[in-house]
Amino acid sequence: MSQESAGEPSIDLDGLFTEFDTGSLRLRNRFAMAPMTRVKSPGGVPNSENIEYYREHAAGGVGLIITEGTYVRGPAAGPLSGVPRFYGQDSAVGWRAVAEAVHAEGAAIVPQLWHTGVDRGNEPEFEPQTPSVSPSGIDHAGAPVGRALTADDLDTLVASYVESAVLARQLGFDGIEIHGAHGYLLDQFFWDATNHRTDDYGVTPRRRAAFPARVVAAVREAVGPDFPIIYRYSQWKGVDYTARIAATPGELEELLTPLVDAGVDIFHTSLRRHWLPEFTDYAEDLSLAGWTKKITGRPVITVGSVGVDSVFRGDQIDETQADRFRFLNEQFDRGEFDVVALGRALLADPEWVNKVRDQRLSEITPFR
Repeated sequence: MSQESAGEPSIDLDGLFTEFDTGSLRLRNRFAMAPMTRVKSPGGVPNSENIEYYREHAAGGVGLIITEGTYVRGPAAGPLSGVPRFYGQDSAVGWRAVAEAVHAEGAAIVPQLWHTGVDRGNEPEFEPQTPSVSPSGIDHAGAPVGRALTADDLDTLVASYVESAVLARQLGFDGIEIHGAHGYLLDQFFWDATNHRTDDYGVTPRRRAAFPARVVAAVREAVGPDFPIIYRYSQWKGVDYTARIAATPGELEELLTPLVDAGVDIFHTSLRRHWLPEFTDYAEDLSLAGWTKKITGRPVITVGSVGVDSVFRGDQIDETQADRFRFLNEQFDRGEFDVVALGRALLADPEWVNKVRDQRLSEITPFR
């Protein structure tokens, strides 16, 4: 798959074109399509445009498609009515068609289950009569937004995630991804800036992880042992790129171990730059993905500016991007991750994976 011409760099990602399997999940290669919000499902129902969008990206060569964030039932899951929902009969019909189209092209697909929490704000367009909810009823700066979740609310939320996960299995999806990243609801429990609770769901890292772990455990019980659960998490937030839920590997272990015990099969570590070491005061020069795999022993999906900011000339790429691909290979060879997710590169060119596989580099449309 790799080639060199007159000493110029090319893309050599042969190891990522090997098959991957864990439990019941079987992937034809190690490339995933990252979840990317589109707000193109009128009334929250996937339509023919959505079906073609996912079919096209499956045909482009990825092994796994992780859908855009889809709202669970709630309460107060998100602010926009154009975001697809993963509940209700109409949405179920649309999502079944999406899954069938993706499978026909040889890829696996999981829905990302999403609740935005305090990020929904005080003036949502979708369900405006319902106040936003979050662990403590405050945003990252301490400003009041909506209200804090009660014990009854937490029970309802758990049931909402379970409802969507069970539906995914019924519709023929290959697993689910639970969105616990970027400052949304479950991440708001992880993050001490948004979690000021003093009950069993706050104060220490392990207690801050308790509600996300409760969601995972309930989903696991409902879908059984052989339906893959992916959990996405991040240090950074949409409102603060410098935010951290864990300052040390020990703190990260306290957050992730309850999720492992609850039944997470795969972790999806959301990074902005996959090549950066996570904890610079430690001898081990690992990314967040690498630390996650070391701590949990679970398979890991990495992501973060893969295939973007690249300059293609003829059938070659520039040296900066070539260095990044070489380092990505090194991370894979060291066992830091098992699958790599692509976002913007696939928005620009749905056939990116096939073109890289075939070394048709001059045909790649770069992201701008």
